[in-house]
Formats: sequence, C-alpha cells, structure tokens
Amino acid sequence: MSAYNFGPHHPMSPKRLELTAALARELGIFELPQVQVVESYVASDDELATVHDRDYIAAVRRVGQDPSLSDTARGLGTEDDPVFAGIHEASARLGGGSLLAAQAVLDGTVTRAVNFGGGMHHAFSGKASGFCIYNDTALAITKLLGSGVSKVVYIDIDAHHGDGTERIFWDDPRVLTISLHESGMSLFPGTGFANDIGGPLAEGSAVNVALPAGTSDAGWLRAFHAVVPPLVRAFNPEVILSQHGCDSHRDDSLTHLNTSVDGQREAALSIAALADEVCEGRWIATGGGGYNIFSVVPRVWSHLMAIVAGRPVPLRTPVPEPWREHVAQKYGMKAPEFMGEDADTWWRSWEVGYNPSDALDRTVMATRKAAFPLYGLDPWFD
Repeated sequence: MSAYNFGPHHPMSPKRLELTAALARELGIFELPQVQVVESYVASDDELATVHDRDYIAAVRRVGQDPSLSDTARGLGTEDDPVFAGIHEASARLGGGSLLAAQAVLDGTVTRAVNFGGGMHHAFSGKASGFCIYNDTALAITKLLGSGVSKVVYIDIDAHHGDGTERIFWDDPRVLTISLHESGMSLFPGTGFANDIGGPLAEGSAVNVALPAGTSDAGWLRAFHAVVPPLVRAFNPEVILSQHGCDSHRDDSLTHLNTSVDGQREAALSIAALADEVCEGRWIATGGGGYNIFSVVPRVWSHLMAIVAGRPVPLRTPVPEPWREHVAQKYGMKAPEFMGEDADTWWRSWEVGYNPSDALDRTVMATRKAAFPLYGLDPWFD
C-alpha cells in the first residue's frame, strides 16, 4: 500500500502507513486472537466503475503508464495530485482494502474491519482532488448497498470536509453522510456548511459541522456528541463506515484545529459504542488525512485498530521502545513516550445549554437547525 506515493516532498507520505503498521505490530494488535490481517488487492475496473466514471479510470491508468502526461481537467498532474508510475494500481489497491472490509462484514466473517490506508474522501466520480484518486469509502458503501444493506451512515472526522463522498451520495436517501471539519472559510476544500443537506431526492442525507479554526478537544467532542449520536439513532443504519483522518491534531501542519491524540481516540470509542448500540456492532473504519507522521498518525490509527478489535490501548501505555528506536535511527526523529498526551477530553453536554455568543455553539446550532427537523428531532433539545 505504500506504493501510493506522490513523491518525497508531498505531505501524503507513505511513511505514515509503514510507521503505523510497525507501531501496531509492536503493541501486539496484529497478534490479538480476534484479529485477521488480510492482504489487499488491486480493485478491478468494474469494481471502480460502481463509483467512478470509466473515462476517468482510463485517464488514471493512462497517466500511470506515462507519468509525463497529465490531465488537469480530471485533477491528475496538479500540485495536490501529481502523477506517478503505477498510480492506477496503487490507488485501486487502497480501494481494494475497503472493498475487502465491506465484503467481510457482508459475509459475517467479521463484525468490524479497518483499512487505515483508506479514507480517500476527496475523490469524486470523475475527478481527483486533495491527495485522493479513487474514493475507497464510497466504493465500500456502494458495495454494501449493492449487496442488500438498506442504510449506511458515513461519519467523517477528518479536518477537511468529506466532499467527494458526500457528493457521490448527495441524492441517495440510503446514505447519511456526517462530516465534522474545519470551516471551509479557512481550509480546503472550502465547502461543507450547515445548509448543505443533500440533494432534492434526499434532503437531510448530508450533514455538515463547519468547526471554527482553533477548536480544541472540548469543543470538537461537544460538537460530535451534539450532532452525531442523535442523527445516527434516528437514521438507524445497518452499518457505520467512518473516516478517521487525524489532521485535526494541534501539531498538524496543514490545518488549524487543536485536538489531541486523546480526543481522537475518544471519538473512535464513541463511534464503536454507536455501532454496538444501533447496528449490532457492524462498523468499517478507514484512515484519511494526517501529516504529523511521527508523533500523531501512528498513535491515532493504532488506537483506532485496537478499538476496532475491542481491546483499547490505555493512554498511559508506553510507546514500545523498539518503535521509538526505529524512528530515531531511520528518520532521526524523537518519538513520543506514551500512547496518549494527558489531554483534558472533558466536553460539556449540549443538554447543559446553548451559548449563542460562542462561535462553536453557533456552528452546532446551525447544523442542528438545518438537519434535525428532517429526522423529527428538535434542534434545541434532542
């Protein structure tokens, strides 16, 4: 999967995946008796075409065979998405991982699955965008729907709006997409506001929480719990699919949010609990963005995998010394000492009250006013 490589100076470094896998291995997550590690595969053109235009798939294959070409109209060969040899195969392999996860849940082989190499939520049906070529989250959701699943909730906690996945299901009432992200007023892709609620055939199928820049754990988790659980319960899906981009962290270089590893772990635990409550535990989790590749990404996604496996790693767990030595010797970087950051993840429940002078509360209320009545919920009290 590390073949998904835009070059040595691109933020989407494949080192993120290598370091995450190495940390998870040192923590013993892959050796848990309930965990199966399955090799991904290159999704076929027919599988990709369930979401993507065939002309677009052909264009990706073409530039991958000759990286001197570009197709900027389709987002290929841009600063965000430079082309490289084998780009089709590398991108389709990320998609294959999420398709395998969906199939395993459909088969009943597993209840939960995770593809931390996935989460390519900016890819549209016919265009690359934001470091994303093929949209594996949409591929997995489409596979679930095509195999008899009636409703899916997609929860996106990446710092960037999950615009591609939202747009693909914009008019599909079977899919509820919920995205919590830094406001498009200050961050790419500049979309995802409270009044973006889905197409005319599926009003309420898209829900957006556009968080103010600087939002910390307390506000981020307050917004999450004020919006996500009530809507998931009201929608009553058969499967939850979540995207766990960890670029909302305070040390991420591309965003302006202020969360911690601890806060993102807390959100993953909340999604796990929702899956248990609403859809008999059926949950597929993916990775996504995240550009602090030594301190943040490996810890957040190792926590995610452990939570998916039902064995959360305590925050005070020491980071295994062999992994810290690997980071120091191979990359010359100092790795964190513990799996958590001793952050305060207390959040104030929405039921305690709404403060109209607070920018975070105004954002949450705007989302609740736009979406909640469509599900028979009261934006003030539910």
